[in-house]
Amino acid sequence: MSWTREELTAAFDHHCKLINDAARSGNWDDFPALFTDDAVYIEHSYGTFRGPEQIKDWIISTMTTFPGNVMTSFPINWVTIDVEAGRVICEIDNPMRDPGDGSQIGATNLTILTYAGDNRWSSQEDVYNPMRFLQATKKWVKIAKEHGNLPEDAADWVANFS
Repeated sequence: MSWTREELTAAFDHHCKLINDAARSGNWDDFPALFTDDAVYIEHSYGTFRGPEQIKDWIISTMTTFPGNVMTSFPINWVTIDVEAGRVICEIDNPMRDPGDGSQIGATNLTILTYAGDNRWSSQEDVYNPMRFLQATKKWVKIAKEHGNLPEDAADWVANFS
């Protein structure tokens, strides 16, 4: 299939709005609607998910527990659109809420989306360095604990990584 730059841009804008709305509300129920019934979501630390149901189970469990539940938004640092391949490739920041000292802590990932039409994607792959996310999360936890802002599930998470 061939898509126009305008359609790919509009679909990507729709995608970004939905994930940022979900980050603000904490409700990820609409996220799977971004994908086709046969979509493949590759997440290098968590695995490969096939179809909206597996994607939904994963996204809800990941983004409603620590550290996903302290990520405030997913701003795009840069984006490139490959019209011929029907792909959008971008770098996404994953900032965490203020741990209590006014700092901004987060890490970035690259996301590769393959378009299928009608505002839906046939695949998504998130590529990142898990050690950067771990270091950022540990830093956030340390500061949050110092300021009395450490959520209970964050303390449990730290205990599993200590």
